[in-house]
Amino acid sequence: MHIDYHTHHVRCGHAEGRLEEYVQRAIELGYDQLGLSDHMPLIHVDPASYYPEMAMPMEELPRYVEECLLLKDRYQGQIDIRIGLEGDYIEGYEEQIERIIAEYPWDYVIGSVHFLGEWDITDYRQTQGWEGKDPLEVYRQYYDAVQKAAATGFYDIMGHLDVIKRFGYGPGKEQADEVIALENAALAAVAKSGKAIELNASGLSKACEEMFPSRRMLEEAIALGIPLTLGSDAHQPGKLGEHLDKARALLADLGVRRIATFRGRKREMVPLDGHFLNDEENDV
Repeated sequence: MHIDYHTHHVRCGHAEGRLEEYVQRAIELGYDQLGLSDHMPLIHVDPASYYPEMAMPMEELPRYVEECLLLKDRYQGQIDIRIGLEGDYIEGYEEQIERIIAEYPWDYVIGSVHFLGEWDITDYRQTQGWEGKDPLEVYRQYYDAVQKAAATGFYDIMGHLDVIKRFGYGPGKEQADEVIALENAALAAVAKSGKAIELNASGLSKACEEMFPSRRMLEEAIALGIPLTLGSDAHQPGKLGEHLDKARALLADLGVRRIATFRGRKREMVPLDGHFLNDEENDV
């Protein structure tokens, strides 16, 4: 089963390509399913005065969903399109987030933490936000937000779980045990929520040079029985599926036999390697 559940397109402002270009590229690659999952509009900052090109405008959200539905119908029989959203978790804005999620017919929603307050820790233009801060304290804030996001129950998949490492900033080696404790607490919260996480391969192209999450976190997630899915986090049609061969190989190496897919907010476990499994076999 070849899937990619994390993609972006031109509406979000910082990606390239129309939705249909992603669909056509996925068909070229022989994908079984393609998840369209662009960024939720900004709700806690003024888009006019904040950094430009962060997310689609609110008025574009219904147009995005409508186009996804049209493409799903147009390419039926060639590829199975799943309609998704990458929905930021922002503490204090839970009602607004829940309303956006409830208003549209999503197949799945990715829950990602990008913002600590008004600081987007994933934006290359905002790395100065680390200046003067205790890296361990930033990590504490980030993983606390991940736990709170998982506890909301809003999301089906928790996205790029350790993206805080993206630019290479973080606590020193002497604080490694504390970081592991934070990561494990976040994974325990996801396990308690019953939600899935993605293996986001895009980290291999970032300064951290490691997938999200790390192999260590992935092993812990598997031990906790957390379902896993796959995403390239493509921001250009030509990047669709980038590094997912490495992600699939890693999952296979760790003994993962099934991956999570979603339809109508319901999880369906499918074989990673294409061989159907008996119902008695482990979901992971």
